[in-house]
Amino acid sequence: MLKDFRSFIMRGNVIDLAIGIVIGAAFTAVVQSFVKDMLTPLLAIGGGGLNFSEYSVKIGGATFHYGNFINAVIAFLLAAVVVFFLVIKPMEIYRERRERRSHATPEDTSRPCPECRMEVSKEARRCPFCTTEIGVWRPAEEVLGGSR
Repeated sequence: MLKDFRSFIMRGNVIDLAIGIVIGAAFTAVVQSFVKDMLTPLLAIGGGGLNFSEYSVKIGGATFHYGNFINAVIAFLLAAVVVFFLVIKPMEIYRERRERRSHATPEDTSRPCPECRMEVSKEARRCPFCTTEIGVWRPAEEVLGGSR
């Protein structure tokens, strides 16, 4: 049973998942720091130094700190904006460019031999199949003097 557990842990899927979680946690810390330390102060400048964390309402014996919730929503929206514009959009652009490059049709570098009609490189002076001298490329009708 220990052997089966070891083979399960050593599978590629589990290791890939573990690596993804570690990288995701590190990336989350970076995004949260960017939002907290860079973007939120910019909002404070524009909003006159608003801090919602002190907003609350007391109903009966319970106190509802709705300002913390507002801060969390703002932080979430800012994090979503950061991820969208700094990760998702650049990756989409990169993927589109890569797909365009892979679907581009290469320039045709061959031509038919006027004698045997096999495909021959445009730079070739002689057909490797029938040894006909090709020279400068011209349509077969012109080389053969009309139709056969």
